[in-house]
Amino acid sequence: MGKPHRLFHVSDVHFGVENPAALDWFTKAVRDEQPDLVICTGDLTQRATHKQFEAARDFFASLQTPIVLEPGNHDMPYYNLWERFTQPYKRYGKLQDAVGKGIALEHLVIVPLKTTVRAQPRFPWSDGYVRREALAQTVEALKALRSDTRYKIVTAHHPLVPAVEGGKNPTIGGDNAFAQLAEAGAQAILTGHVHVPFEIERASGNRSVRMIGAGTLSTRLRGAKPSYNVVMYSPDQGLSVEKREFETV
Repeated sequence: MGKPHRLFHVSDVHFGVENPAALDWFTKAVRDEQPDLVICTGDLTQRATHKQFEAARDFFASLQTPIVLEPGNHDMPYYNLWERFTQPYKRYGKLQDAVGKGIALEHLVIVPLKTTVRAQPRFPWSDGYVRREALAQTVEALKALRSDTRYKIVTAHHPLVPAVEGGKNPTIGGDNAFAQLAEAGAQAILTGHVHVPFEIERASGNRSVRMIGAGTLSTRLRGAKPSYNVVMYSPDQGLSVEKREFETV
């Protein structure tokens, strides 16, 4: 069935409080192994400043590989509230236009889901919020792929289900989104946000979906080492995930 697809899944690089040694480690792996695609599921910056977005642009451009990006809650302006409420993704959009050069893969298709909002009816605004319009767009994209036999991966910043089954979901609309995505044909969902890698499988109706979270390559650690995931897929072997941790000397 041909060579398996290899994806490097990273998240929460948080330029502004990035970990330079971990980024160098990741960059070397990209150059040595040449994955088919690098996916970053959000929080590219710490405070969404122009300088931080420039650093993110330089980093992702230096990888010289196809890139898929998602915005995180840290990627909307913190200090310019007018811009946050009128053009929240303007700075992120410039970065995506500069380096977001995805690629058509033979056995995989990537479909984005936006889980960030400029404001929400709770505080803090950092947790996920799946708006009906964003979910509808992703569901329609999946439905349009019904006859496509490629493995379908959704990318988002926030996990859609709680870490403990039956627990309180920090992502507003996450349970409904998970159910609709599963029904529409999503087979795996790649996320970030929590800075701790995870892999779980949840069922909705008669469908099962892999939930895969990447850690962080920043200094904002939450009990786990800096890390990223290597996601491998081939039609005959299915999907596998390798977690790689950065070992400081």
